[in-house]
Amino acid sequence: MNNSTLKKYFQVTLGCQMNEHDSEVIAAMLESKGYNPVSSAEDADLIIINTCAVRKKPEDKVASLLGKYAALKEINKNLIIAVGGCMTQQSDAAHYIKDRFHFVDLVFGTHALPRLPELIDQASESKSAILDISEDYLDRDKLPVSHGSSFKAWLPIIYGCNNYCSYCVVPFVRGSERSRPFHDIINDAKQLAENGYLEITLLGQNVNSYGNDLNNGVGFTDLLKEINSIEGLRRIRFMTSHPKDLSVKLIETIAMGELLCEHFHLPVQSGSNRILGLMNRKYTKEKYLNLIKEIKDMIPGASITSDIIIGFPGENESDFQETLNLVQEARFDNAFSFIYSPRNNTAAAKMKETLSHAEKEDRLLRFNEVQHKISKEINLSLVGSTAELLVEGPSKNNPEQQTGRTRTNKLVHFSHSEDLTANFAEVIITEARTWNLVGELE
Repeated sequence: MNNSTLKKYFQVTLGCQMNEHDSEVIAAMLESKGYNPVSSAEDADLIIINTCAVRKKPEDKVASLLGKYAALKEINKNLIIAVGGCMTQQSDAAHYIKDRFHFVDLVFGTHALPRLPELIDQASESKSAILDISEDYLDRDKLPVSHGSSFKAWLPIIYGCNNYCSYCVVPFVRGSERSRPFHDIINDAKQLAENGYLEITLLGQNVNSYGNDLNNGVGFTDLLKEINSIEGLRRIRFMTSHPKDLSVKLIETIAMGELLCEHFHLPVQSGSNRILGLMNRKYTKEKYLNLIKEIKDMIPGASITSDIIIGFPGENESDFQETLNLVQEARFDNAFSFIYSPRNNTAAAKMKETLSHAEKEDRLLRFNEVQHKISKEINLSLVGSTAELLVEGPSKNNPEQQTGRTRTNKLVHFSHSEDLTANFAEVIITEARTWNLVGELE
């Protein structure tokens, strides 16, 4: 019997949906070694932090968590503490964790994920920390997955990124684009459908690039059409789309696909062509706004969400006003806004910053005032309409209410005495809030 049998693990996940999927892979590998999940770090024999490197805030969170876990190590000398993911794929960050937090037993990068079981065995026997931040890519397709839901699943279709946006560390920590074989993805989608999954979300740093490296003429629209025909599935989502690669053909495919949800997450980052150039985004605001128009013309009622970086190096008031103008013209259902955070190794980190933190915070507040008003207006326009929800379970803030999502990814709360989790429900929207809706069952 493996000496890990009946041991317990606790996992913390920071960052994007791809990180969440990585944590599902980690969970499956640990459970195959005899570890059982627990909901408290205090009860664990193994703690894993799956880190994010996109902004400074999640990196600061890692230091805060490790400070808390140091006390647990004092109590249980056999406790294994491991830190992995995007932050630790960077050599400087990995050595910082290893050198500052001497009680950490294992530091591993994104490429080391397939080796995790053996790394944990090494860490349990070693008197010094194990460090694995190899740049070598290993095949991930045979790794097990322990899905966090019984009816919704992440399905990666492409790993890595080739875009090298000047502010972004992802190509350095996830590597270059590597599309999964077409038939492997289809087989995974069919297997999920056979296992009762109703909704799948296709994942990639840029799903629109799918197939570019395969050189077999198969692209993202072909993949969507094939998955749309799989019996048993009810909804197909995808993220994230890079505007430079979003085609009219893709919009047409989604308009015609019965299972393809009418939601586009299309990060614009800035409304200034000058700043977009400095960001190396490879599109203009005019091209972006034309794409928005194409989506709204072909798919009336589609929801569009975006990401915005506030205070990019060199951004002046005129650039910021252009961003506000774009937001007012595009009318996003929601936009996730962030103050620019310098990342090591990126081109933008070498650019001169001209704004104080207070000025950036002021612009963030002004941006959010504009966007929140638009979000509320769009939601108000939905009052009185009927929507199909996939019910996700009790509301986090009010257990007496249940929560579901529309095809357009709107969160709707409604009251019902029975638990309808994993069921579809028709509701009439009765109230609009900035971030969500309230409805009643028909």
